[in-house]
Amino acid sequence: MVYLTPLTAEVEKWFDTLVAALIAVVTVAVIVIGARFIAGRTRGRSAWIADFERRIRTPAMVLAFVIAAWIVCALTAPSVLSWWPVLERMLLIATVLVSAWLLSTLVTYGMEQLMRYDSRKDATSAEGRRRQTQLTIMNRLAVVLIGVLAVGAVLFSFPEVRAVGTSILASAGVASIIAGLAAQSTLGNLIAGVQIAFTDSIRVGDVVVIEEEWGTIGEINLSYVVVNIWDERRLILPCTYFTTTPVETWTRRSEKIIGTVFMDLDWRVPVDAVREKFMEIVEASPLWDQRSANVLVTGSEGGFVTLRLKISAANSDDQWDLRCQVREQMVSWLQKEHPEALPVSRVMLNRPE
Repeated sequence: MVYLTPLTAEVEKWFDTLVAALIAVVTVAVIVIGARFIAGRTRGRSAWIADFERRIRTPAMVLAFVIAAWIVCALTAPSVLSWWPVLERMLLIATVLVSAWLLSTLVTYGMEQLMRYDSRKDATSAEGRRRQTQLTIMNRLAVVLIGVLAVGAVLFSFPEVRAVGTSILASAGVASIIAGLAAQSTLGNLIAGVQIAFTDSIRVGDVVVIEEEWGTIGEINLSYVVVNIWDERRLILPCTYFTTTPVETWTRRSEKIIGTVFMDLDWRVPVDAVREKFMEIVEASPLWDQRSANVLVTGSEGGFVTLRLKISAANSDDQWDLRCQVREQMVSWLQKEHPEALPVSRVMLNRPE
């Protein structure tokens, strides 16, 4: 009969722990390598499988190692040590947080695949941009919700925090607490972000005029909106701005738009000749969508005649370029052919009697 000293028994326990840890590491490594091998073999036929494996690889691998470490420690020497409850609590927290990471990755991947599939069918129409905006907001809201639930689960794993949380939720003042928090600007922006997504007030890609700046909606986040200004600047506004302030949008139902060019000319301007030249310019331009074009005298005050040149285009970019083109060619034509039509100021001097 062989008798083991306490030191020898302790060493044997830790040796068993080491062996179990190595087995767990090898098992997880084999699973990871196998998954990558299968994904690599299917890359040519099903590209989404390889992409899916690449996206979840890190969080899934970390989660597998954490769970394996928890199982190994629970079945071997560390489970009988005095500090095991602390280690177990740490492993529980790590499992919850990494699981939330993996779940948010899965949700984001699913939403991106859905958005990619939808954009292949319809990416430019107002309805398509509305769906893209809503899916983006839903994805970000889901990720935030997963994070909040994970943090809540971690906090409520502590008995002390659970007792405090239960007493707060059961108190009569919970309604006033929630209302006070909702009134804060941060939560107000979150609520406004969700409202923007589902009321369809603005969408990603919409052409807008905000704060006297012309641009397009670049991003709609849960708390702020990024407007891409035409000169490559970025205007960042809180979501509450779009729920409390009027916003001029040029692409609410359609990208088609009508623009105008106003010209103050002399009373001697030949309107019929201007109208003929204007039609010649727009008909020769590929930017005109042939919906509307005319010239009207809209004013005759202050010593000038005001001509309004109205032109239509398929979108705001074409409309801007077409307006500039019409204005430039009309000015050059008036200078060469009808200089008498250029605006002048007349002063009449009366001779003294």
